[in-house]
Amino acid sequence: MGLTCEYFAAPSDTDATAVLDRPKDSSQAVVRPSSPPVKRSLLRRRGRPAEEARREEPRSAAAPSPAYPTVDGGGVEPIVQMGTLEAALTGRSYDDVMADRADDGVIADRDGGERLVVRLTAALSDSLADAGEAHLATVAVPWSETDEFWGQGDPEDLAALLGRLADLARDARAKGWSLYCRVGL
Repeated sequence: MGLTCEYFAAPSDTDATAVLDRPKDSSQAVVRPSSPPVKRSLLRRRGRPAEEARREEPRSAAAPSPAYPTVDGGGVEPIVQMGTLEAALTGRSYDDVMADRADDGVIADRDGGERLVVRLTAALSDSLADAGEAHLATVAVPWSETDEFWGQGDPEDLAALLGRLADLARDARAKGWSLYCRVGL
């Protein structure tokens, strides 16, 4: 078992929290990728291959909350790694980015913190929504070399992930929604 991170857009914290209790295979609809599917690990070294995004409808009558657009983030976690991404996208220091967070963004947790829903910052969402493909590809290179990726992230795969996250952020902004991440161990 490893860390799974599913990034999604939802209209409110309450709606996003409801996603936490849904089974992984029926939690959300998946946003169409903006680039070819990623077939390699986000790391150049051994790792769990990134899964291709796919559309799934809820299968259980016990899961009444609606499906939300989702991007499989593999093991890219929403606090530290997305903090380094926000710093790279905005040109601010990581320390400044983290100091501006009023909290860690966790809006719900289960099983002693083994399952979480984390709200992404508005600054990160806006930066993703505003970024063009070329800028995302440029940012992916130094981001892939950060300590959080052990200096061995794959810039091409991370750029593809950023493209899908940017599409998700644009969709969320158009609807007046926020971005979240469902994290599981």
